[in-house]
Amino acid sequence: MIRVGLVSMAHMHAYSYAKALLTLKDRAAISGVFDPDGERGNKAAEQLSVPYYSDLQALLAESDAVIICSENSLHMKYTMAAAAAGCHVLCEKPIATNEEDALRMIAACDQAGVKLQIAFPVRFAAPVQRAKELLDANAIGDILCIKGTNHGQMPGGWFVDRQLSGGGAVMDHTVHVVDLIRWFLQKEVVSVYAEVDTMLYDVDIDDCGMLSLELEGGVFATQDPSWSRPRTFPTWGDVLMDIVGTKGTLRVDAFAQGLTVFDDDAQQVVQHSWSEDMDTLLIEDFIHILETDAAPTITGYDGLQAMRTALAAYESARQQRAVSVTK
Repeated sequence: MIRVGLVSMAHMHAYSYAKALLTLKDRAAISGVFDPDGERGNKAAEQLSVPYYSDLQALLAESDAVIICSENSLHMKYTMAAAAAGCHVLCEKPIATNEEDALRMIAACDQAGVKLQIAFPVRFAAPVQRAKELLDANAIGDILCIKGTNHGQMPGGWFVDRQLSGGGAVMDHTVHVVDLIRWFLQKEVVSVYAEVDTMLYDVDIDDCGMLSLELEGGVFATQDPSWSRPRTFPTWGDVLMDIVGTKGTLRVDAFAQGLTVFDDDAQQVVQHSWSEDMDTLLIEDFIHILETDAAPTITGYDGLQAMRTALAAYESARQQRAVSVTK
């Protein structure tokens, strides 16, 4: 039985991950909730029927692993503490808000002999899994270019506080699609040209952008990571990719497997997925890795490279030119 502690409930995915853990009754258990926000932490612990810890070290002492869903700027602090206590880590994306913190996280987990996995659940969506199979089989030939989007609703809260989030829509949504591109092609992003702005909401942070990416081997890609979905949109957002190869094209819609429900009584349109839940599959994968002592499916380095691309996009927008991405 793997004992998993929940470190902060700041991110909305925390409850989804907790729900997934509860379905793995014979394999995993929630050891408790730590959150510096006592009201938020106590509320979550009560809903999940687990202990609340105001002291992180007390939770770590009762855990084999942790899921970190804090504000982005605190990922490094909590990962370092978990590694020092010998706890494996599943960290919400982005891995950190700057390269120094990300490198420290990776090094600390390596030195402590604990696993560091980054939460990119879109890899587990059924359409994405099928696309990976087709691309690995060279079904559309050599890849020439990719057009991707990860639109979403404007989340508000700490996501629009630059000190806590490290960036707005570009930081929030670039990393998902960049991770998929790297995973699909097994190529690194070489350079980025980006336009970044605030045009949709009255917030002091970017809410839209457009990225042009050059990858190894001359492949190029574009991505729109904007918070451009209205509150009435039937899902939180989208992850779409058009992949062009020498023998054909492939369109990927990560959220295509769903039923759209028009509810006149509630005056809303909602999409109900009939696919397997990608967050649940991410958690099952993490638990399997711990049970079998396997290497992480999505490594700290994967998180680092996705974050580096987002940071390069901000630097490109600042300098108004293409900038290189470290690897």
